[in-house]
Amino acid sequence: MQRVIFATVAAVAAGLNVRTLPRQLHGMRALTKLSGGARSGSPAMDYALEEAGEFGTTDYKMTFMNEGKPISPWHDIPLEAGNGLYNMLTEIPKMTLKKMEVDTKGEHNPIKQDEKKGKARLYHGPIFWNYGCLPQTWEDPNVKGDADVGGAFGDNDPLDVVEIGAASLAMGSVTPIKPLGVLSMIDDGELDWKIIAINAADEHASEIHDVADIEKFYPGTVSGIREWFRWYKTPDGKPINSFGHGEKALSAKEAIHVIEETNGFYKKLIAGESKAGKLWLK
Repeated sequence: MQRVIFATVAAVAAGLNVRTLPRQLHGMRALTKLSGGARSGSPAMDYALEEAGEFGTTDYKMTFMNEGKPISPWHDIPLEAGNGLYNMLTEIPKMTLKKMEVDTKGEHNPIKQDEKKGKARLYHGPIFWNYGCLPQTWEDPNVKGDADVGGAFGDNDPLDVVEIGAASLAMGSVTPIKPLGVLSMIDDGELDWKIIAINAADEHASEIHDVADIEKFYPGTVSGIREWFRWYKTPDGKPINSFGHGEKALSAKEAIHVIEETNGFYKKLIAGESKAGKLWLK
């Protein structure tokens, strides 16, 4: 059975509001309608989220559709949301266990259930923040990092975002976020940046401007993010993850630099100047 979730995202999105509709059939996930307009006056792009397969199994996928045709959330959703904000694509809502991700190697890059050895991959405990990625970014595995990250190469994925706001964001939703800082995580020897950000619509977004401001409104969050990502793979027998830059959470300015750098890597990838390997490109 396929289910369709209708949504609207502004081409330079701002202020998306999420409204959950009642469950339609037993066993189906709640349908979600997103609506919003572009403060910049740019035209909106309507899209639908089409689900196939059973959620929580390796058969599940969520495909993004526009005018009856599939589109790529990685390539077709704009990075910038206007007014210094960026568009975050939510893959994993806060307080959930299922490890969902944009399939960078699959046609049109749907969101799918991550798997390991043919089995659905679940977290061993819930993630306490909304988790997703920034479209039109890429951590280039051909680029060696500097001494602050031990010379680690990029992990070949879009740039990850940990969104710390109070609201739970729906999987497949696009939300304007404000970058606050960034952690340089080293996972299996690869550089895996984690942008720390806040939903632009959060009640405290206008008062939090940098990583140092987070503690006042959301105490323990930065250290919590670092420790959660340090330990989350250990129940599977893997070693703890490490962090570059002396484990420091870098500033909002440095987070924006990472966003711009990975957007530059993405542009080179699309232009054919970097090796794509098995990645699906338009």
